[in-house]
Order: sequence, then C-alpha cells, then structure tokens
Amino acid sequence: MFEDRIRCAALRGKITSAANAAQLVRHGMRVGASGFTRAGDAKAVPLEIARRAREESDQLRITLMTGASLGNDIDRHLTEAGALERRLPFQVDATLRRAINRGEVMFVDQHLSETVELLRDQRLGALDIAIIEAVAITESGGIVPSTSVGNSATFAMLAQKVIVEVNLAQPSTLEGLHDIWSPAPRPSRAPLPLVSPSDRIGGTCIDVPIEKIAAIVITNQPDSPSTVLPADEETALIAGHLIEFFQHEVSRGRLPKTLPPLQAGIGTIANAVLSGFAASPFEALTLYSEVLQDSAFDLFDAGKLAFASGASMTLSAKRQEQVLNDLDRYRDRLVLRPQEVSNHPEVIRRLGLIAINTALEADIYGNVNSTHVSGTHMMNGIGGSGDFAGNASYAVFATKSIAKDGCISSIVPMVPHCDHNEHDVDVIVTERGLANLTGLAPRERALTVIEKCAHPLYRDFLRDYYRDAQARGGHTPHCLEKAFALHERFARTGSMLRDASTLQRGSQEEAR
Repeated sequence: MFEDRIRCAALRGKITSAANAAQLVRHGMRVGASGFTRAGDAKAVPLEIARRAREESDQLRITLMTGASLGNDIDRHLTEAGALERRLPFQVDATLRRAINRGEVMFVDQHLSETVELLRDQRLGALDIAIIEAVAITESGGIVPSTSVGNSATFAMLAQKVIVEVNLAQPSTLEGLHDIWSPAPRPSRAPLPLVSPSDRIGGTCIDVPIEKIAAIVITNQPDSPSTVLPADEETALIAGHLIEFFQHEVSRGRLPKTLPPLQAGIGTIANAVLSGFAASPFEALTLYSEVLQDSAFDLFDAGKLAFASGASMTLSAKRQEQVLNDLDRYRDRLVLRPQEVSNHPEVIRRLGLIAINTALEADIYGNVNSTHVSGTHMMNGIGGSGDFAGNASYAVFATKSIAKDGCISSIVPMVPHCDHNEHDVDVIVTERGLANLTGLAPRERALTVIEKCAHPLYRDFLRDYYRDAQARGGHTPHCLEKAFALHERFARTGSMLRDASTLQRGSQEEAR
C-alpha cells in the first residue's frame, strides 16, 4: 500500500501499529524524539507511551530528548500520565512547565547545539530508542525527515533502535529539501565546510543500517500550527528601530547593503520584527536561522529574501497549508538542516550573523534573562539564543518595555537570572527605542538602556536606583539591597508599580 513512501521493500514488513511500536519503550529508557518548535514531531507513538503509563500497572517513566518543543500536546499528555522522569533540552507546554517548577519533572535546559554533542561523548548516557517522523524511506533505508530536522539525524544514528513514523499528511515533495550532515568524532574533527547559507554539504536523508529500524508506523496528522500572534503597534516600533539602526550601520560602512545573514528566534516578537523587513529598503536578504516562521515566507513573497536556511518550518495554519501545497515555489531557496549545523558556533561566527532574539527582561547593564520568571520559575528554556548571541556579529535582544498592562517592567536594575551576560549582548531594543551597547562601559550602558529602552512608568525608579548605586562606587555600580526591589514588590502585590499614581504619572509622561 505504501510503496511510494516506503521504497525499501525489506522494511515493509516492519509496518505495525503505534501501540505495538510503543511496547519497545521500557521504564528508565532514554528516548530521542523528532520535533523542533512544533514541527516534524513524532505524533502517534509518544501518545501511546502516555496511554501505557496511565493504564498499565507497571511503572513507565522515561528520559525524553527532542530537538526543541513538541506539538500536538504531546508534552502535556506525557506529563499528565506521569511518563516523564527527565526532559531536555527545550519545551513550551504549560502543563509540563508547572510540573518542572514543582520539581516533578527534572528539566535540563541546554543550548540547542549541545545536546547531541553530549550524547556522542556519552555524557548523557546511551540512547535506547529514537522515534523519528518521516515523509518517506528510501530504497536503501534512508529516513527522509518531514518539516524539521532538529536532532533527528543524530538520534537515529546513536540509538540502539529506531521507530519511524511515516506521516502521509506531510507532502512527499519535502524530499530533497534537507541537508543532512554530521561531524566526525573529536578531536580530529575537520571544520564544518559551510561558507554561505545556500551551501549544501550533506545528503537528503538520514542513513542508518536498516536492521536498526525496529518498527514503522503510518500516521496522517499535520503539524500543530504556530501560536504566534500578529504584529502590533509595539512590535512594529521595535522593527522600525532596528531597521533604522541597520541603515545607520550601512551608511557608516560597518554593514553591507544586503546585510549579513539574519537569524530570528521563535515567538511573536521575533516573527513580527523579521516581517517588518518586508517594508525596509534592504534587498536580497538571507536567513541562517533555526526556525523558519511565517515571516520568512512573508519576505520571500515580498521579494526581499534570497535564501533561507533553518532546522524547521513552524508556520501558522494558513501559511502551513499554503507553503506545503506550493513547495516548489520555494524549493530552490530553502534548506532544512540538523540543529547542530544551524546553531553551529563556528558557522555563526564565520557568516557574521545578525542575531535577533527575545528577552523576558534585561537589566541596565545589558544582562538578559530569557528563561526564568522572577529568577526562579522556568518559562521555556534558553533554546538556541545562546548559540547565536555568543557568536553573532550583532547580538540583538528585543522585548516590549512593559508587560501585564504596565505591572511588569522588562528593564530592571539587575536580572535575577542571567542567560546572556553583558559580554554577549550588543543591542537591546524595545518599542521605546534602541540601545547600542557596543564599546560602552557599564556606567555608559546603564544611562543608555534607561533613557532609550525603559518605559516612562519605570524610568524615574531606574534613574534613582542608578544614582544611588553610583554613590557606592565600583565598575558596575549596584545597591544590592535594592537590586531586586521591583521583583520583590511584584511578588508581594502583583505589580512592580509603587501605586496607582505611578501609573497615572507614567501615562502623562508617555503622552507628552
């Protein structure tokens, strides 16, 4: 029945149900599953693992590794079933997040380029099973991924057994879009041979010995659509500030007119900011990113984007249908790679990327918190932002200046959790303005961030804090007893604002 999708005749006898395939998973196993930001995730077998954990008397708890976040509520089902002992390296599910913050699931937050390196070095233990979504299996048994590559290639190569989900809802025209390359063992590894986003350096499928493929499950379910929100007034202003800044850099001869390759993180703000380049004066742009969102195809359709390289395509429902049904329109300008290639520090540094990622909050000295609410509660994870920020030529972090109707300031005296320190942050931008921190000493950074990026509701507080901190002296002045005053007030009252009059004064200043 599936000769066009499973072209290796020797493997057709491996076709079985998701329930039967899930029986291969045992308590205590380390499982690697495909999926990167809701795209290309294995959809049937993980749900059968959750069902077994709920219904069977024997305990079933696993360590689950992925590329990034999963769709189809898989993390929720596994969490509710008590099937997750340990999870890495990234997640976005609210139910799993609560379990992590209660200490019920051990979450390992990792740079997305590092997971498979740690597996190769046997520092995370041996991988028992890989569950990989595919659009086809080639004549030689090669696995053709679907809408993401992520960590799928290395999971399949390192695992003792491989379960393949062949998804009929993913179009077979995806075959040929991928560029699968894996590094040689260290320390004799050669440089990664990629000097342009459009370079192809590997094959189009994941090659594994056919005897490793233990089961093939036929599915027919599309990816979960992206949950990003449309651009709004604030994100349009952020995009405008960035475009103006890059125009200035071009005029000073510090950037080429076409700009270096761009990278944009996952989420509403990054997607909206990248979409803003459609109305910019820049032409022939390229992307070297991990996630290709709607914004990438907005730029293709606007004639602004020449080529896009990523590890996954995570699209809204409307865009998903349009792109997958008209893939030939983009095929020659698009490639999907393993995330250890898309996020490779060597390549990021070589290409001189402009990296645009989002922050939960930033402090007046340029340190960024991307992961922990109030310094303690995990949100999603660092993802690939550290891979890019630490190696890009321009490391940009974008955030709205306030959240929850002004009850939270995104610019604070000191971040209570630091994912990206001041040495890896070049630009902070909010809807209020842009702070270029390059070449500035800490005292200069503080004044720039407060005046350029902070919301009027909190600007006076931050000015007062910095004035008092200066009186204490030091290269990076702080009043340690007041450094987390905004966070402490929020914990007590539900708002970082002193009182309602502060909101009124801030609104008046904003109007002026």
